Amino acid sequence: MEWRTTSATDQGRAILAGLVSPVDLADAYLDAIARHPDGARIYARLTPDRARSEAIAAHDRARAGLRRGLLDGVALSWKDNFDSALVATEAGSLLLEGRTPPTDAGLLATACLQGTVCLGKTHMTELAFSGLGLNPPVATVPNALDPALVAGGSSGGAAVSVALGLAAAAMGTDTGGSVRVPAAWNGIVGFKPTHGALDMTGVLPLCRRFDAAGPLARTVEDCAEIVALLRGEAAPDLRGADARGLRLMVLDGAPFDQARDAPVAAFEEAVAALAAAGARITHAAPDCVARALALSPTLFAPEAYGIWRDQIEAAPELMFPPMLDRFRGGQTVGAADYVAGWETLARLRADWAAAVAPFDAVILPTVAIMPPDAARLERDAAFFAAENLLALRNTRIANLLGLPAITLPTRRPACGVMLMGRAGADRALLRTAAGAESALRD
Repeated sequence: MEWRTTSATDQGRAILAGLVSPVDLADAYLDAIARHPDGARIYARLTPDRARSEAIAAHDRARAGLRRGLLDGVALSWKDNFDSALVATEAGSLLLEGRTPPTDAGLLATACLQGTVCLGKTHMTELAFSGLGLNPPVATVPNALDPALVAGGSSGGAAVSVALGLAAAAMGTDTGGSVRVPAAWNGIVGFKPTHGALDMTGVLPLCRRFDAAGPLARTVEDCAEIVALLRGEAAPDLRGADARGLRLMVLDGAPFDQARDAPVAAFEEAVAALAAAGARITHAAPDCVARALALSPTLFAPEAYGIWRDQIEAAPELMFPPMLDRFRGGQTVGAADYVAGWETLARLRADWAAAVAPFDAVILPTVAIMPPDAARLERDAAFFAAENLLALRNTRIANLLGLPAITLPTRRPACGVMLMGRAGADRALLRTAAGAESALRD
């Protein structure tokens, strides 16, 4: 059996049953990465010695009946903004070339203590500030469905490593959609927990007030198990989850503005499938969404530029010019406007919570556009800017409103459906998503 393309949780169960060894799994992944023609555009660097050492230890625990959990011995990839001990962590930027931290990020250390195997670090957008995944100075990750297209960002390598069977699951980060956009464009599941749910120690920041770590995987169950492992708690019980009786609100209005035909059609088909499976569908368009989106220029770029200004201005020529422009967009926002923006956002979050209280989840197309052609994005700065804003528009809603969100594949390639839950209610959202997943896969 080709275990590389099965879910992380199925691999864990196979290890428990003695059907496959963690050593064989790790070797299979490392060999597949080495043989893949785009392996070097997906992984920034591998950690083969570490992977084999961790896999041998997992194998020995399995033989002795001492496994640490369902994912003990399962191989993960890690986005290149998670610190890894004595291995370069450069966040997709020449500005950080050669940066080698002495210790693992908190989440990587926790994952490995719980028995997962670290395959290596995946390529990403420069400093995580784009939803497209284009990175000419370092590496542009090819889309798993068509290598001429971008993979999405900023966790593009993470998504493609899973989609192509080069990792069982992956860890990425999401500030405005950087887990969910590439997950949708590569046909997998991506989960952004509520901000603050996972430890961000040792993760290179973009905007600390929005940054969240999250898994990319083949199933909702995989995501639930990974988050539970990282939080040191039991995973939510997803048994028997289905769509019957789910109260789902379709978010009309802003998510469909300038949306392309394919994502809209895929979403409409998904809504029909959910309704046919017994979900109760309501449509609404609270005005707090558009008002929150309008705050984006005031909140994201100023914080990102404030964090990275010294490194950027010391060597701006090392950056892809459209990315440099994105960061420098934060230069002109005044401190008073930034503070006032956060005060307004706090009120809008309260308005949103009241408006959606009756629902299990709010649903919308994950991304309003399809993955663009990489070559055109590289040569046309105006096209890059326009597509990047549209790529992140829908996902950014959850970040602005402080919500957990998950994207599920639909029956159309590169099109996802996103479910947003209530702030802090991550476990409830995962069960709702598992129910939706069963309807969308039938």
